[in-house]
Amino acid sequence: MKADTIVIGGGLVGAAIAYGLAREGEKVDLLDEGDVAFRASRGNFGLVWVQTKGLKMPEYARWTRRSADVWPEFSDNLLEETGVSTAYHKPGGVHVCVDEEELEEQVKILNRMNQEHGAEYYGGRVLSRAELDDMLPGLGPDVVGGTYSPHDGHASPLYLMRALHAGLLKHGGRYHPNARGIEIERDGGHFAVRTPAGTFTGAKVVLAAGLGNRDLGEMVGLDIPVEPLKGQILVTERTAPLFTMPTHVVRQTDEGSIMIGDSHEDEGFDTTSKPRIMADIAARALRAFPFLKDLRVVRSWAALRVMSPDGHPIYQQSETHPGAFSVNCHSGVTLAGAHAMALAPMIARGRLDDEMAAFSARRFNVQAR
Repeated sequence: MKADTIVIGGGLVGAAIAYGLAREGEKVDLLDEGDVAFRASRGNFGLVWVQTKGLKMPEYARWTRRSADVWPEFSDNLLEETGVSTAYHKPGGVHVCVDEEELEEQVKILNRMNQEHGAEYYGGRVLSRAELDDMLPGLGPDVVGGTYSPHDGHASPLYLMRALHAGLLKHGGRYHPNARGIEIERDGGHFAVRTPAGTFTGAKVVLAAGLGNRDLGEMVGLDIPVEPLKGQILVTERTAPLFTMPTHVVRQTDEGSIMIGDSHEDEGFDTTSKPRIMADIAARALRAFPFLKDLRVVRSWAALRVMSPDGHPIYQQSETHPGAFSVNCHSGVTLAGAHAMALAPMIARGRLDDEMAAFSARRFNVQAR
């Protein structure tokens, strides 16, 4: 059976697009390399984060806010359709600063974002140490203040991916494991995608294979300059509820474990956990929340972010191969709502809206000049 759209990549980005397309009534084939892939989804910290996003790209700031705004409806839809909760909560979020220099930088960012988008729309505000004490438990003596956004929240990346895959199947989509996209060719008026699981044909094709998009893009006339950036996460044993909201480096899951992260390592495709980085992550968390020293770390892992040259998403459609689209970002959880409920309908219609032009990779040619 020929599909209306083939989505290459079964992580959070591809699954959100595929689910959204299926909700639009399209026949969708989701091709997934499987857990052997450099899957950013498995290492995602789980934030639905608005503050500081789009500092040098206002379009990205608005796109991020749009996604955060639709997340409650998006999450409710998934629960109703699949019975799977994404463990989404929107209590707001805090960036905790452990020295004056960091706080000064955060204040500059917040002020600029409020000026560009309007303080009422952006909604960020600076918090004193006293205000933070009322919001978060057991802050360390180094904490001097922070910033807060009411639009921030968090969810479980693994529950989210399970819900998206279940939602896709609920709407008649097809999921194909062990089906890494190897080659894309024209087959009359359709695309033919060759994989180890066979060849799939569809009227449209969406490249959502993360770091694999770089090579796939050349087959459909798209330049997709993405590179890996490693991040590591620590997870503690389960404990009683301690945090009422996430911070940018520490959050508590519904199960009670505490996730600690926020490393940025340019080490190519290396996904090994490094003790030195793990120690740095733990040390920063302890400066903010000294009581964490009493909890045991039970797991750690590393995963690769999908980074463009400026760190912002790349959305584009091919001029030489009409019907071919690419979707690239490192915020698979934050942007899942917008991908499923805004971007997927555009792809179903066969054309990205004009507002998406700012996200084309052509911007890098302009920046270079």
